[in-house]
Amino acid sequence: MAPRAVSGLGGARRVGRNRSTGPGVQSHMMVELDPATDDARLAARLASDLDSSFESLVVAHQDRLFTIAFRTGGDRHDAEELVQDCFVRAYRALATYPPTRIRELRLRGWLTTILLNAGRNRARVKRVPTTELTFEPGAEPAVDPLTRRDERETWARLLAGLTSAQRTAVVLRHVDGMSYAEIAEATGRPEGTVKAHVHRGLAALRTALLAAERREREEIPA
Repeated sequence: MAPRAVSGLGGARRVGRNRSTGPGVQSHMMVELDPATDDARLAARLASDLDSSFESLVVAHQDRLFTIAFRTGGDRHDAEELVQDCFVRAYRALATYPPTRIRELRLRGWLTTILLNAGRNRARVKRVPTTELTFEPGAEPAVDPLTRRDERETWARLLAGLTSAQRTAVVLRHVDGMSYAEIAEATGRPEGTVKAHVHRGLAALRTALLAAERREREEIPA
């Protein structure tokens, strides 16, 4: 199969097949994505012919998985490797599934679960210290500030201050746009717990952002 390429956050990433492990993700080529890819139709194609259809799975989901990995981890290189690991695990799992099971997969949530599990495994080896933030209640924002390009570095620092569970819940809800039910399924947590993580995470982000803005105002000479 000839490799194709995908552009996304942080530059283009080339998608190819590795004969020994499944998919690979490299760099420096680009290709248009089809935003209308339907997971149910794609699952049926994977069930019929895994090898010829797997690249379509990568093309359809690698950018959103990279965004999740980068926002929850904060390191671009680690995010690239984590997405690669996710697709390798997905390929190996699909290769063992019967066609009926593949057709029943909800690919978006299934891949997210694999990504989060792979991330937790990596975190056990590479611990990154974070600073906890205090929580204050508040309403969810109508517009997600995480997508504003000029504030990405600020939000990356603020996200790093959340607990892992809060950071994951906030990113899946307000960056990836998953429903609470989808997040609960992907993370293996009760929906009420997911809502609490999102609520507290957003409150902590607001508190930290207000504190940062206050410090900036105090540093400006009169």
